[in-house]
Amino acid sequence: MTPAPLAARLSNPSGPLFFPVTAYAPDGSLDLEVYGAHVRRGVENGAAAVFACCGTGEFHALTPEEFEACVRVAVEVTGGRVPVVAGAGYGTALAVRYARVAEAAGADGLLAMPPYLVAAGQEGLLRHYREVAAATALPVIVYQRDNAVFTPETVVALARTDGIIGFKDGLGDLDLMQRVVSAVRTEVPGDFLYFNGLPTAEQTQLAYRAIGVPLYSSAVFCFVPEIALAFHEALRTGDESTAHRLLDGFYRPFVELRAQGRGYAVSLVKAGVRLRGLDVGEVRPPLHEPTEDHVKQLAELIDRGYALLEEGK
Repeated sequence: MTPAPLAARLSNPSGPLFFPVTAYAPDGSLDLEVYGAHVRRGVENGAAAVFACCGTGEFHALTPEEFEACVRVAVEVTGGRVPVVAGAGYGTALAVRYARVAEAAGADGLLAMPPYLVAAGQEGLLRHYREVAAATALPVIVYQRDNAVFTPETVVALARTDGIIGFKDGLGDLDLMQRVVSAVRTEVPGDFLYFNGLPTAEQTQLAYRAIGVPLYSSAVFCFVPEIALAFHEALRTGDESTAHRLLDGFYRPFVELRAQGRGYAVSLVKAGVRLRGLDVGEVRPPLHEPTEDHVKQLAELIDRGYALLEEGK
């Protein structure tokens, strides 16, 4: 697939962007059958794209061989119905390797995550992402978070780079993002995609939409797809009543529960998938499982979220 078709498919999604968890068997090994079932459910429930082996999918915990297997399964299960975007990260050499593995496995694009550990300057970051983009024919979305924070000038340079089609923000600095959007709009002709990549992005999406960032990742879609779909539709149609009801009654309490443990942005989502009947296993270290009480609170919150949907009918 060429960059333009992927950008077009992502620019006006029919549903949430799905970031599946990675399934493990009781012995900790990869469970591709359950993973395939999880991805299939997401597509059948209305996902507009599958972002495989990214942050929610524990990219950091996968071997290259496991990564390739997961991407292949995601591609096979989706069957071209929606695009599959795979994660790529670590140092430049490994990021290039993962990019090429993803391309060979049939992915439609890449989410380029921060380089490993180092706090690099803008020149080094730009070189890193340009080398990743040049390594394959796959279009690339650059993910800003942690040690990969960009000036507006650097994002302009990224937007001018062949193969780089978008920018995902996991930092949460709205002033910086507004300046990024303005600089690219002013200096780079054509469309460039912007994504809200904060954990539980629905919580901040009203603000992000206001500054020109229309797309967002949905981790809760993994376990409450109907709620995620209802929120996505409320944003699309301008239904503020539904959006606010779900924000106040489900998303804000979920964010407050997520804040009770480090790594809960992944492990709490996995717990939610298990609560909904699909045993995707536990997280791999260094992440850890939520406490029994937090899982109980999550189960109660899921019930409350679905009750909110009934109230809106």
